[in-house]
Amino acid sequence: MTLSNWAGNTAFRASDVHHPSSLDELRRLVAGSARVRALGSGHSFNDVADTTGDLVVLDRMPDAAEIDSAAARVRVPARMTYARLAPQLDAHGLALANLASLPHISVAGSVATGTHGSGDAIPSLAAAVSSLDLVTADGSTLTLARGDADFPGAVVALGALGVVTSLTLDVVPSFEVRQYVREGLPVEALAHFDDIMAAGYSVSLFTDWRETRVWLKRAGDPGDEPPADWYGTRPADGPRHPLPAMPADPCTTQLGVPGPWHERLPHFRADFEPSGAGDELQSELILPREHAVEALRALFAIGERIRPVLHISEVRTVAADDLWLSPFHGRDSVGVHFTWIKDPEGVRPVLELVEETLAPFEPRPHWGKLFTRWPSCPERFRSLAARLDPEGKFANDFTRRLLGE
Repeated sequence: MTLSNWAGNTAFRASDVHHPSSLDELRRLVAGSARVRALGSGHSFNDVADTTGDLVVLDRMPDAAEIDSAAARVRVPARMTYARLAPQLDAHGLALANLASLPHISVAGSVATGTHGSGDAIPSLAAAVSSLDLVTADGSTLTLARGDADFPGAVVALGALGVVTSLTLDVVPSFEVRQYVREGLPVEALAHFDDIMAAGYSVSLFTDWRETRVWLKRAGDPGDEPPADWYGTRPADGPRHPLPAMPADPCTTQLGVPGPWHERLPHFRADFEPSGAGDELQSELILPREHAVEALRALFAIGERIRPVLHISEVRTVAADDLWLSPFHGRDSVGVHFTWIKDPEGVRPVLELVEETLAPFEPRPHWGKLFTRWPSCPERFRSLAARLDPEGKFANDFTRRLLGE
């Protein structure tokens, strides 16, 4: 049986797949392998996790989260998913500052590829990492913590430095969120983009580049629902799925009903399979916040070209971080996400058109999605990879393209 990613568009070429059950077993495996990569939950849409050598899956490793309420942190096994972690934190009165659109993804894989949620003041999921443990090329273990010189290069690292075994995350007090969906946002309302995106703790726009809805998630004390004519929109009269034709059963509760953070911040419920169950492809380009309105107007202008291969797009805001390979490094950003139909040949020319259209706005790709234009690699990351993995044990086609090898 061929092992593939969640979407089924990438078949892994590994000669062997290993499921170590202890740290010592993992260390021996890495030390004795010529080529090795780690696989998380498989939600990337490209070959970032692929290898022709040994593929390591950590699903049999010890999997208990270690919660330290006094220090406001949690140490998490690498392959734990946010869906498993979040209820444990909430039971201790704690929370993560944000979550991605679906909670089914692994913590380590999400962090390594720069995955994010939405919120003007909230950085990516990787920014919550305060330390990480990894097995390096010779089988030794290495812990890097915030403040260490190499730490900003090791968090979003695409698996190029070693096999991450655990991460320590910052946590905050648990909080409630109310979720509203607003329909019919006119294109003219882009003039108020900053105000719209600041109207909630987490805000997303879902659009097919003709019709646009707003997912507005508000935290803290109960407040008034947005006015009936809020920026020219109308309130949804029932639960909505991001894909207009899909039933809303898999989606988290809407209509302003308060609920815990982990049952509102994701768009999809943890106990449901994500929309389409893999029958899609995804891309995302990250832009400086100051270019948002002009870039979005440029995409609306080519909407007729995009729609034939598009399920839906999502627009989110993300605060800057200091992680070297993060798409949000050094700049507050807007992410423009594309959920495509599962037709690689049909999608590619449209993706290239989108990349060309956004090229003047300094885009960076989401590392776990499809893209054709490679950004330059920071020299300090190239040096860090050469120092920790001098023989290229953790390299693959993806990292070699990034490093220019």
